[in-house]
Amino acid sequence: MRTRSLIFTLGSCCVASLASPTQVVLGASQVELRMQLHGRFLHITDIHPDPFYELGASQASACHRPNFEDERPAGIFCDSPFSLTNFTLDFLDEHWSSEIDFVIWTGDNARHDNDDDLPRTLDEIYDLNRAVAKRMEHVFLKKGIPVVPSLGNNDIWRPNEIIEEFSSIWSAFIPPASSASFHQGAYFSTEIIPDAVAAIGLNTLYFYKKNHAVGGCDYTDPKDPGTIQLDWLEEQLEAFRHVPPSEANYFSECYPRFVELNLRFQDTILGNLYGFSFLDADEINMSSKTSSRGTLFETLIADFSEIPAPLEDTRYDDYAVVNVNAAIVPNPYIPSFRIFTYNITGLSTLTKDIGSDPYLQTIKATQRRRALNHEQVRTFKKPKCEYKKFRNAWRCQPDKPWHSDSESPSRRNSLWSPLGFAQFYMPRLEEFDQTHDPEFELEYMTFPLSSLHPDEETQNITNHQYIIPLQLLPEELREPGAVESEYTPYELNDLTIPSWLDLATRLTKNKELQLRFKEFMYMGGVEE
Repeated sequence: MRTRSLIFTLGSCCVASLASPTQVVLGASQVELRMQLHGRFLHITDIHPDPFYELGASQASACHRPNFEDERPAGIFCDSPFSLTNFTLDFLDEHWSSEIDFVIWTGDNARHDNDDDLPRTLDEIYDLNRAVAKRMEHVFLKKGIPVVPSLGNNDIWRPNEIIEEFSSIWSAFIPPASSASFHQGAYFSTEIIPDAVAAIGLNTLYFYKKNHAVGGCDYTDPKDPGTIQLDWLEEQLEAFRHVPPSEANYFSECYPRFVELNLRFQDTILGNLYGFSFLDADEINMSSKTSSRGTLFETLIADFSEIPAPLEDTRYDDYAVVNVNAAIVPNPYIPSFRIFTYNITGLSTLTKDIGSDPYLQTIKATQRRRALNHEQVRTFKKPKCEYKKFRNAWRCQPDKPWHSDSESPSRRNSLWSPLGFAQFYMPRLEEFDQTHDPEFELEYMTFPLSSLHPDEETQNITNHQYIIPLQLLPEELREPGAVESEYTPYELNDLTIPSWLDLATRLTKNKELQLRFKEFMYMGGVEE
């Protein structure tokens, strides 16, 4: 049994052949890894560069032509001009490429097809993706930073035709051991820290309700591409997507099986990272039944209010965390990206030879022993399964072994656990022009304010690893001593499931905190 401590999921949106992909073990990244780990990674999504963007054009023309009758200014409701795309990657190159260990890049690297006078072509989609991939390779990969890409729903056109081309565009990012699965289904796995941390890119268009070329993960159809992919995912025990999972987005048969895999392998899957929605949102519960109660914000608060109290009595086995990152494209929200941190405490070496680290070997051995002792089969009451029309549904099939563990990194702050994230944004986008450079600034962090600087026990350590490099913090936070800050509203010690549930319950009781949460969700846009 291979023990994986950290697993992310990302999503691609394309259709492949119906043949079952070759089952392979995780392949190592092709990049020559840099020597030192920092305990940070970048999540960037939905760049949407637009080669036809025209400064001063109207929103009605998708910012492609002036319209003197349209008084709405162009800018935050259009796709990204090349200047924004280039500035963002230049900023990341200058300020973050020496501070992170890997990059999660969740697709949508072509403009929206929303201008009838300038229809988007297949060649344009390829050219834009090829251009962004080259920049990602230059900024990160050539510096020894692995990049894990996934396709977005706007990166496709006649989905059956795109896989071969993207296998060429992304040849630098996909390890040879994963080429077979990518060629057959546009999903793949890769190790981002050898023998320790891995990520999987999924083709979530196979689950997407609007994709009429697939069967929707029907239990009676083993050759359905969604079923084949979920079989492959179950074997890989990892995930990372573009289209976030929900009954609104996924086929009725794909969603419950995907949820079941996330919960059943909770000791292995550490987190889920998504793009697609553009707004900044984090969901905690991933039950097989979702609610729809107005806007997304209202739905989340309603769901959070149903978390059992007190938390000490909560069954954490029933929860998984979904992170939806804000987008670079300023449509309809403000350009943003996130820097995540994760736990590397205890490692005696932070080099690329981490696989032989004694502490890591001890952790793996402990996990293997606990996995043998904690495997269980859970039986649930499944309404309607006694009826004939539901007997062949995934949710009515026999339960398989459950691999949750209270000591796993998703449940307790330990090696590889996510510690928090800092979100950077461009708040004054409309003020920038040819003479005023844009700026990315810190919007907020999930960390406690006290964690930004070393405590008394560690302040004399010369190589202390700051959660966020001091030069990238606002001036008011670069020196210790601050007792409160608008940048640290949540004060989460980590991003484990218990910590997220604690925040969720606080959001239902603290109206001021609830308003901050809502502001972060819709920064620069309207509530949806």
